[in-house]
Amino acid sequence: MIKTDALIIGAGPTGLFTAHQLKLIGLDCQIVDNLDKIGGQCIELYPDKPIYDIPAIPECTGEDLTNNLINQLKPFEIKFHLSERVEEVKKENEKWIVKTSGGKIFLTPNVIIAGGVGSFEPRKFPVKDTEKFENISVFYSIKDKTIFKGRTVTIFGGGDSALDWAVELSKNSKVNLVHRRDDFRGAEATVEKVKQLEKEGKIHLFTKYQMIAIEGKDKLENIEIQSDDKEIKKIKTDYALGFFGLIMQLGPIANWGLNIDKKTIEVDTEKFETNQKGIYAVGDICSYPGKLKLILSGFHEGALAARACFKLARPNEKYRFEFTTSSKTIKNRLGVKSD
Repeated sequence: MIKTDALIIGAGPTGLFTAHQLKLIGLDCQIVDNLDKIGGQCIELYPDKPIYDIPAIPECTGEDLTNNLINQLKPFEIKFHLSERVEEVKKENEKWIVKTSGGKIFLTPNVIIAGGVGSFEPRKFPVKDTEKFENISVFYSIKDKTIFKGRTVTIFGGGDSALDWAVELSKNSKVNLVHRRDDFRGAEATVEKVKQLEKEGKIHLFTKYQMIAIEGKDKLENIEIQSDDKEIKKIKTDYALGFFGLIMQLGPIANWGLNIDKKTIEVDTEKFETNQKGIYAVGDICSYPGKLKLILSGFHEGALAARACFKLARPNEKYRFEFTTSSKTIKNRLGVKSD
């Protein structure tokens, strides 16, 4: 069992900054996220798109913001538990026992839900029988691109992920790119690169097509795609990759006894605590009168939730607010030398 002063659910910008605030006031914390990487929506949905409303940063991308927040956390050596979905939360002796999909168990007085709009799950192929090939020949994300070397890979999708991987894998693999429309949603430079690689014969492009069937025994052998005008093609392929975006779900959170309204969790505006003592919600997933779904709002919410955690984590100590500009204690925690 892992004991910690606070467990943060969600490794997006709000979760990362909340961790910073917890460590700044001397509390231990760990972070769990359903995704296999740090960054939440910023990394999964708009890593290259500009963000203009971060204080003192005129413009940055989602990836830039994530990297800066990770760098800000480096002095604290935060423990991340990625690809772990929180499945169960129950109270025992004034503390919360939190269990994950990977079998990890946490004991903590404070749980901070910073899960954006819930957990992310990939949109999957609607075709029957694709499930039996999942994580064998059918994938919705790529962890190790070397497995595709020298093989035939058929990629479905028209966004940045599909285009980027089509370009990357075409260096060492035979690539088919299938999209249900003529136009693509990815960056224009990448679209042009894909079209150039098509001319060079390194990518075979099928637009206005969708998968209708999948064939194979122990592994994928063929797929069938159908055009808008009902033309059917059979493609021999070793792997099928689907990049259709993500579905955002509340998941098990819906069963934790929280006050939920329209897939958001109601909180107070003093501590950002839910109706369950010791469970807080910050970022896009929380709601209250006047709520603005902005990253900077999540930072404010995380800072106040972190201070509220102190009382439950250190019941025999009094929290003393200190300015970061003058506190020797805070400077020591950050590894900054005092004047």
